Amino acid sequence: MDRVGQKDSIVGERLPFFWAGCAAISLGVMLHLPMLAMAHKMGNHLAGMTMDPGMWFGMALILIGALLACFGALPKKRAPHGEHAGTSFEAPDSTPLNRWHAATLLVLTLGLVIDVMKPATLGFVLPGMAAEYGIDRSRVALLPLVALTGTTIGSFLWGWLADIYGRRVSILLSTILFVSTAICGAMPEFEWNLVMCFLMGTSAGGMLPVIYTLLAEVMPPRHRSWVLVLVGGTGLVGGYIAASGAAYVLEPIYGWRSLWLQGFPSGLLLLALARFIPETPRFLAKRGRTSELAEMQRKFGLRPKPRPAHPPKDSPSPKGHRQITVALTVTALCWSFVNFGLLLWLPSDLQSRGYSAEIGSGILARSSLIAFPTILLAAFFYARHSSKWTLVGTVSLTFIGLLGALLPAKLLSWEPMLVSVIAMLIVGTNGTIAVLLPYTAENYPLGTRGRATGLVAGSSKFGGVAVQVAALVGFAPTLVGAALALLLPTAASVGMVAWAGRESRGRSLRELDAE
Repeated sequence: MDRVGQKDSIVGERLPFFWAGCAAISLGVMLHLPMLAMAHKMGNHLAGMTMDPGMWFGMALILIGALLACFGALPKKRAPHGEHAGTSFEAPDSTPLNRWHAATLLVLTLGLVIDVMKPATLGFVLPGMAAEYGIDRSRVALLPLVALTGTTIGSFLWGWLADIYGRRVSILLSTILFVSTAICGAMPEFEWNLVMCFLMGTSAGGMLPVIYTLLAEVMPPRHRSWVLVLVGGTGLVGGYIAASGAAYVLEPIYGWRSLWLQGFPSGLLLLALARFIPETPRFLAKRGRTSELAEMQRKFGLRPKPRPAHPPKDSPSPKGHRQITVALTVTALCWSFVNFGLLLWLPSDLQSRGYSAEIGSGILARSSLIAFPTILLAAFFYARHSSKWTLVGTVSLTFIGLLGALLPAKLLSWEPMLVSVIAMLIVGTNGTIAVLLPYTAENYPLGTRGRATGLVAGSSKFGGVAVQVAALVGFAPTLVGAALALLLPTAASVGMVAWAGRESRGRSLRELDAE
C-alpha cells in the first residue's frame, strides 16, 4: 500500500471498523458451512431442516458485520471542504494508459464479471431449487421476480449513493452486501431464499452503473470511449460464461446451492483488491482529502481545471438535458422488454411453431454465434466513429429485427430466415446494452452522473420485472405479438436519441460538464 494518503485511509476514514465488519461477515458465512457439509452427505438436500444455532449466530454476525463495514467505508459527514472543491480534474488527451489505469481496468472488469455472474446464475438454480422445495413453476418464478426487482432498486440506490458518498465507497458497499448474501445457498426454506435473493439483486444492480461512472472520470478522453464499451461488454459476457462454467463444474457434485455460495470467495477477492479502485478526484477534493488527491493526480496523470463560472453560450438548455434523459430512459425500457421479454419467450415460441426443444436450442445457438462479435464491433464504432450514432445504429438493428419478426409465417418457417431475424435481434440488443450505459455516463455532469446512470440502468431491468409478473399470471405472448407491441416504442427511441443525443466520443468531460 502506498504511504502517501494512508492517513486519509485507502478504504475509508474508519478503517478498523471496515475490516472488523468484513471479518464478522466472513465468520458468519463460514458458520453456515457445517450444515451444508452435512447436507452434502444426503444429496445436498436442506429443504425442511431446522437451522442450527450456528446458522442463526452466523446470520447475526453477518448483520452486525455489514453495519460495521458500511460504517467503516462511509466518509465522515463533516469532512472539511478542500481548496479545490469546485475544480474539475481530467487527464490531458495525450496521456497514455499506464499500470495504474491497467490495474483499475482489470479490477473493475473482475467486479463486473462477479456482479453479472450472480443474477446470471438464476437460470441454472431454478430447476434444482424447484425440485428440492417441491414447488411448481409459478411459485419458483417468484425468485427471479424478487431478484430483478432488487437489481432495479439497486441501480437507483447505488447511483444516488455514488453521487453523495463517492464512486469507490458505493462499489465497496455493494460488494459487502454481495458477500453477505452468499448464504442464500444455505437457506432451508424457500421464503428465506426470496429475502436473500432480493438483497443479492440489490447489491448486484448497483455496481454496473457506478463502475461505468468511475471509469468515465479517470480515463483519458482519447481512451475513454473504447475502454468503457470494452470493459462493460467483457464484464457482461464474462459474467454469463462464469455462471455457466460454475454450473457445469459445481452443480453436478455439490448441487444448485453451491452456485450461490461462490459469491463469498469472489466478493472477498474484490474487497481484497479494493486498493486498486480509485475514487473520483473531485470527490476527494470536496472532502479535503488532499494527500489522496495528490496520489490520484500522480498515478492517473490528472490535471486540475476550475469549472467555468458561466457555461458556453451555445450550451444546451436544461430542457435539452431533460430531453436526453427521456430518450435514454425510453431506450433502456425498450431494450429491457426485448431482452427479458421477447428473447426470453423465444424458446417457447419456437416450440409452438413445431420445432423440438433440441432444434429450437440449436437455432438460438447459431443466432448467438452470429451475434458474438457484436461487442467488439460496437466498441470499434463507438470509439473510432461516433458514440451517438453507434447507439442509434444498434437500436435501429433491434428495430429491423422486430420488423423481421412480423414477416409472414411462411417466410419465417424457412430456417435461414428465422435464424437471420433472431440474430438481428441479438446483435441489436447486445450492441445496445454495450454502449447505452457508457454513453449515459459521458453525458451527465459530475454531481448527477451516478444518479442518471443508475436511472438508465434501472430502466434497463424494469422489463424483466414486468415479464416475471406476466409469467406469474400465465401470460406469454407470441414472437409476433411481442414484436408488434415493441415496434413503435423502439422506433421512437431511435428518433429521440438521434434528435436529443450529443456526440461524446473523444470529448473532454470538462467540456461536456460545462454544457
